[in-house]
Amino acid sequence: MKIKTTILALVTLAMASCSTTRDNHLTYFNNLPGNDGTVPLASNEYAIKLQPDDELLITISSSVPAATAIYNAPASNSQSRNQLSLSAEPKQQTYIVDPSGNIELPVIGRMNVKGMTTNQLAETLRQRVARDVKDPYVTVKLVGFYVNVMGEVKEPSRVKVNGERLTLLEALAAAGDLTEYAERNNVLVLREENGATAYHRLDLSDSRTLSSPYFYLQQNDVVYVSPNTIREDNSKYNTNNAYKLSLTSTIVSAASVIASLIIALVVK
Repeated sequence: MKIKTTILALVTLAMASCSTTRDNHLTYFNNLPGNDGTVPLASNEYAIKLQPDDELLITISSSVPAATAIYNAPASNSQSRNQLSLSAEPKQQTYIVDPSGNIELPVIGRMNVKGMTTNQLAETLRQRVARDVKDPYVTVKLVGFYVNVMGEVKEPSRVKVNGERLTLLEALAAAGDLTEYAERNNVLVLREENGATAYHRLDLSDSRTLSSPYFYLQQNDVVYVSPNTIREDNSKYNTNNAYKLSLTSTIVSAASVIASLIIALVVK
């Protein structure tokens, strides 16, 4: 009886140990203290900055619409470069930032917007139009951008962002979340900065990731989730087995050909 009790206790302890290890491995931000609290987010200096190929919707208005009508692009039938409008109703045109970072605006002309936030551009335009129009109101919206999510996620994909805000967690959720083979402390974010590709590794088990400048994603970011050792070992095992199977198949085929030749010679 004592032996059975001891064995049962050991099995229970082993199962609890395995469960704890598994839970820690799969849990996000497991170093958050207590049940409630706050974590500082990345500062506003990491807000989306306009880049070449961005698409902008700019609206300039005032209490006298006719006074600001000339500052707006003429309406067209297409909603944006990524959408095909099935309606004949005219829609406001969007502006594409050219490779040099410029947009061409009615009346105002060419303007370099690279590196600005949408709020900064809106304020700059407001001040310019205010020279001629009383109390103008300007809105600037980024039509959208893309990030790529790859590696150990359930649905690797190119994620479309409708707006100016996408967190790392939102991008992973759009890709179906991490697989059980994901290495949660090794999530790589690649970002184009100043003519080079910058990279940063994030640990999703560490709450400090929430304060990282890479937690909020930007245009054309690439998120790559590394596989853990189990996935790598399985891959190596499968590759080796495939090689052995291919080699065995080749040897069997060769032996079959040789046997056929020998039989043919003996028959003759």
